[in-house]
Amino acid sequence: MLTVDNINLHYGAAQALRGVSITAPMGRITCVLGRNGVGKSSLLRAITGQQAVSAGAIAFNGATLNGLAPYARAKHGIGYVPQGREIFPLLTVKENLETGFAPLGRKEKFIPDDIFALFPVLNSMLSRRGGDLSGGQQQQLAIGRAMVTRPKILVLDEPTEGIQPSIIKDIGRAIRYLRDSTGMAILLVEQYLDFCRELADHVYIMDRGEIVHEGAAETLDTAEARRHLTV
Repeated sequence: MLTVDNINLHYGAAQALRGVSITAPMGRITCVLGRNGVGKSSLLRAITGQQAVSAGAIAFNGATLNGLAPYARAKHGIGYVPQGREIFPLLTVKENLETGFAPLGRKEKFIPDDIFALFPVLNSMLSRRGGDLSGGQQQQLAIGRAMVTRPKILVLDEPTEGIQPSIIKDIGRAIRYLRDSTGMAILLVEQYLDFCRELADHVYIMDRGEIVHEGAAETLDTAEARRHLTV
């Protein structure tokens, strides 16, 4: 289980997170929602080690992550799919996937068949450059690259952003499959309300750097939740 306990995060003098606490249990999909600029991506950067917290603690399966570099957190089982995908445009699809080998031991350095079962288009485009793929295909590649690392928790930052509806459905099916078949924890930051309502086991809503609501996915339809999600 991922545990984020009362963390603060600053960018210089600006405070992005204020006493944020969440948990993401194994075998569950946890969704964090909120308007633009409320701190959702900052929370994921803190979890993955891209930004140091100024207070509080982050732990995964009992191991404290504070102070660890991103690659060390990957070795602990943190798989990250960043906003904007950040694939390598000049590398082939196969080479992009192989960048996920970095935290693995020698015997694990192969691409799992599950990736191609979930995203068959990747198998048919292994020799294509990443930059030649559509946005939806690049998103599937980014998820596949994270899966190569054999994560115990998959952290996704707005995976539906700019993606066509048919690919969104494929991504939703893949996330549900990973939860059900592997028992991994999935932490999802998203603005697409329907996507979270369909997938999430538990939701948090952020506003101005704080958690202002948490509950089951059904609570997204309450007046309190909608007040923090409407523009």
